[in-house]
Amino acid sequence: MKATWEKIEKNLGVLEVEVEADRVSVALDKAFQKVVKKVNVPGFRKGKVPRSIFESRFGVESLYQDAIDILLPEVYSEAINHTEIFPVDRPEIDVEQFEKGQVFKFKAKVTVKPEVTLGDYKGIEVPAVNVEVSEEELSEELERLQQRHAELVVIDDEAAKNGDTVVIDFDGSVDGVAFEGGKAERYSLELGSGSFIPGFEEQVVGLATGDFKDVTVTFPETYHAEDLAGKEAVFNVKVHEIKRKELPALDDEFAKDVSEFDTLDEYKEDLKKQLASRKEQEAKGAKEAAVVDKVGENAEVEIPEAMVEGEVQNMVRDFDNRLRSQGMNLDMFLSFSGQTVDDLKGQMKDDATKRVRNNLVLEQVAKAEKIEATEEEINKELEDMASAYKRTTDEIHNILAANGSLGSLNEDVTLRKTVQFLVENSKEVAAQEEASAKSAKKATKKATKAESTEEAEEATEE
Repeated sequence: MKATWEKIEKNLGVLEVEVEADRVSVALDKAFQKVVKKVNVPGFRKGKVPRSIFESRFGVESLYQDAIDILLPEVYSEAINHTEIFPVDRPEIDVEQFEKGQVFKFKAKVTVKPEVTLGDYKGIEVPAVNVEVSEEELSEELERLQQRHAELVVIDDEAAKNGDTVVIDFDGSVDGVAFEGGKAERYSLELGSGSFIPGFEEQVVGLATGDFKDVTVTFPETYHAEDLAGKEAVFNVKVHEIKRKELPALDDEFAKDVSEFDTLDEYKEDLKKQLASRKEQEAKGAKEAAVVDKVGENAEVEIPEAMVEGEVQNMVRDFDNRLRSQGMNLDMFLSFSGQTVDDLKGQMKDDATKRVRNNLVLEQVAKAEKIEATEEEINKELEDMASAYKRTTDEIHNILAANGSLGSLNEDVTLRKTVQFLVENSKEVAAQEEASAKSAKKATKKATKAESTEEAEEATEE
């Protein structure tokens, strides 16, 4: 096989491939074995038609497409490895020649992983983060714990307000006609949660137990059910119950109920340590993200749209998996939020672009600094996974190998090491220092631009 690669613009190029006639013959043999099982020829049982009879009746050309389908993926993969390119999208294939006894020739227009020109990536300045726990933060955490352990108490003599849970019947219609999913009995709805169509919950606020009301709302124009999108609906609502959270008192009994401590003071001291540890982890993550973002901003790279679209698909799939772990799914979420999949993808696109950009830049930093995952680090990763899933390391290794994920594991470890390298070579500055540094950098750019303009003007005058 012969393969050549020529870049034609940015991240696009043409892969030209020639495959030996012998391999074409083998592919035609395989295509015949596949097709002959399906054809009917008088005097022969299915699958028993001789090759010569088949070709005289149907022509050898009838095997060409199946032979191409068999041979092309194999030789395309070989051509990629031979030319050492990294495609990021499906190729546009143009078959130039495919005949029995002849060389197989094709061209593939391929979008490849872009080249990255690194900017400054050492000595990146990031703002220092205070990880001390304030009394206000401790109080807020205690309040969250109170909310979490609150009891819902039935309220009989007050109207519903935001934060209350109302038990309601509702029956919706559009132009007097009921629609699917528009009716429920004794449904528990937390007011202010935003889980219903915009405008619904606000109109239930102020109702008392036993009240009836016609709630009028308009479905969003982007509502997932096209027959309801943009239409006005009327819901007949009846309030059965109103429940309000009753917070437990912050005392020693509360501490005993929610922890292993006997007094509130002991619990608060332990909680403060937990919050400090959490803030340290959050600060670590924030610092890593800030460093990577700045290194990404300093680099130059043109990202193919196909890579962004692929990352968006990954993000949608991950989001769906998280929803399923919470007893929901993507369709239910879209139904409740009144969004479409395209709306969701649009919201994710900027983050997807940043992720792709940062990963490309991190890969380039790893190459520049010769950062690689060692065998010991990979083994440690396998051991950690084995421990988490209660399997042996060999089982985890075999599962990853079967799924073709061992390479991804290597990449993940390498990227983490690269992020660690960037953080270790960064510099923490106070917020005021960072602002001054930004101003100085901006002023330098402005001065440089002004000098360039003056030089250009002088050159024009000359």
